[in-house]
Amino acid sequence: MKHFLRMFVQVCLYFYCKCLWRCLKFVVRKLTGQCELQRICYNTKPGAARTMKIEASLKGSKSKRLQTSVNVHPDAIEKTIDDIMELKRINPDINPQLGVSLQACLLQIVGYRNLIAEVEKLRREPYDSENPQHEEMLLKLWKCLKPNSPLKARISKQWCEIGFQGDDPKTDFRGMGLLGLYNLVYFAEWDTEIAQQVLTDSLHPKYREVTKKELSQLSKAEWEKKKFDKAIGYSFAIVGINITDLAYNLLVSGALKTHFYNVAPEAPTLTHFQQTFCYLMHEFHKFWIDEDPLDIMEFNRVREKFYKRILRQLQNPEMALCPHFAASESLINM
Repeated sequence: MKHFLRMFVQVCLYFYCKCLWRCLKFVVRKLTGQCELQRICYNTKPGAARTMKIEASLKGSKSKRLQTSVNVHPDAIEKTIDDIMELKRINPDINPQLGVSLQACLLQIVGYRNLIAEVEKLRREPYDSENPQHEEMLLKLWKCLKPNSPLKARISKQWCEIGFQGDDPKTDFRGMGLLGLYNLVYFAEWDTEIAQQVLTDSLHPKYREVTKKELSQLSKAEWEKKKFDKAIGYSFAIVGINITDLAYNLLVSGALKTHFYNVAPEAPTLTHFQQTFCYLMHEFHKFWIDEDPLDIMEFNRVREKFYKRILRQLQNPEMALCPHFAASESLINM
């Protein structure tokens, strides 16, 4: 019986999506004199809410030309807009703003797809110690984070001071390839003061502020023990590579569309992605302190909880992960 009901519901949903919804759109167009794309652009403010509705409308269209419009090359967007206007029988002279709005949405949609490809390419490129550019970036990371402590040798235990696992960081980049290094260098170079502070805190973890309620429930001896036990740090570079993986998953899953469509007026770029990484690093650092993990073995639990929190935030179409970093000011004003 349950199986029958489930099948019946699925059939009803299919019928609704394929027939009733299109009939409803036809009726609304006749009543308003506007197609769905016009209604979205005229009734939804610019940003993620509008772009995601436009994307869904184009992908769900019965017209192949509209379905493929979200996959065109950036140079073909203007021609694609003309094709859409012609297909929908919309006079561009009477509706000049519609073309502008659709172009902005398509730039974001196509740009997001291209950003995934660019990020994926970096992720798949392994770190090569024989490549001078790779080595130069790695040394720049050290200089930005430890400007007053010269690196004594390329292969050195000093790398552990910024959170790598051994004396040669190249082995730690295997999971995220060059993408992890790119993100760490961007963070250290453009938000140097914050990056250095996060590094210092990771080595010498701060205690979380204790509420009056917590104090009232613990004796002085209990609190001193609790405070000592829970002052847990982490490996800065390794966590940076791990947060790169988190940002990558958010990007590929489409969760970051909300953020990028709100902060990038046109196509989101690699710089936008790197700035998002800066935000996530800073927020994770604060989250780690607030969580008070018992030991580093709780890292995966804390990371998963943090990931779910970010996902919940990105479900809000108004959400923009705007960090209070110096490097973000130019992006916010774009």
